[in-house]
Amino acid sequence: MFPFTKKRVYLDWASGAPVSKAAQSALNGALKVYGNPSSPHEEGVRAKQLLEEARTTIARLAEVKPSGVVFTSGATEANSLALLGVVMKAKESEQRPHVLYLPSAHASVIESLHALGRWEVEVEPLRITDGRIDLVHLKTQIRPETRLVTVDAVCSETGTRWDTRGVKNALMKEKSRAFLHVDASQAPPTMPFSLTRLSADLLTLDAQKVGGVRGIGALCMRSRVKLTPILHGGGQEGGMRPGTEAVPLIRAFAKALQESEGTRDAFRRDAERMRTSLINTLSQALPDLLINQGKEGVPHILNLSFPGRDTDYAVMLLDKEGFAVATKSACETDSEHGSRAVLALTNDISRASSTLRVSWGPKTSVKDLKSFASALIRVIRFLDASSV
Repeated sequence: MFPFTKKRVYLDWASGAPVSKAAQSALNGALKVYGNPSSPHEEGVRAKQLLEEARTTIARLAEVKPSGVVFTSGATEANSLALLGVVMKAKESEQRPHVLYLPSAHASVIESLHALGRWEVEVEPLRITDGRIDLVHLKTQIRPETRLVTVDAVCSETGTRWDTRGVKNALMKEKSRAFLHVDASQAPPTMPFSLTRLSADLLTLDAQKVGGVRGIGALCMRSRVKLTPILHGGGQEGGMRPGTEAVPLIRAFAKALQESEGTRDAFRRDAERMRTSLINTLSQALPDLLINQGKEGVPHILNLSFPGRDTDYAVMLLDKEGFAVATKSACETDSEHGSRAVLALTNDISRASSTLRVSWGPKTSVKDLKSFASALIRVIRFLDASSV
């Protein structure tokens, strides 16, 4: 029924993008510089030079001072540092700080908030209305003790673009002292991600989402932001993140971000056309198909629901045919309740429990998506026939 194909088609870029050739070249070059960047000898100085060159590159792209770029192991650690660091700093002078968050946020945000809740920090979800953050309701949620609002620029599961500028404007109109943290991990491939463009005070980036090498990320922040470190050690990264910096990974990360800036406009145009074609093909063959998306979104992440079907099984069948897709975020594959992000967006359990996420990148061809559409139609029809 489902023969193997010679060529595999990777459609899970939102989980982790293939390493780009430019990033791999930067990595290989930096591997020859083996000194510890904290060491005073020539080898250490050379490593330090590469480290700071990469930091300056990312700072320019993020529109922040180089001292405001803190390297982490990835987006999960950067998000944890942002949330815990800001709130623990606030707790030095306040008894019960207040935090607002998107219920569709990445697991690293949600779990950090659970930890804060155990430390007598009050956390409260933002309201989503008609595929948007309800900015009218947000104004009623802002309190004098609100110290942080955390929002992702792009939802990793649905591709929804959230109005971070609108959130910041609401905070300013209420004269709030709260910082705005934006997880921009999914933003670089198709949209500008600087702190200025996103109106962010703190910004999370992740190498594996943009063609860098997995294992490195960054928290970029404005100079007025003060954090309490959540790790302690040798004092690297301005005392915010101890441990010897992974210079080769950092250099590859900077190169991947640079590359995404150069390819962004062309990829977005191509992805929009490919998305429209894919949706039209699937909708004609599968009329009960549901698309989970906000009012605004990025074109290369498409979230579909097939109510009543076992999409985990569908993913397995598609994998056998040579197509790599997902049902939800890779960090929540053990969830028994479907996609938390889709549930927050649609308030529909049947949609949240039958999702399929398709995400692609610059290396994905029109032919790849056409082949995938044919395979997906066969798989869904097979599931329907098997359930009779």
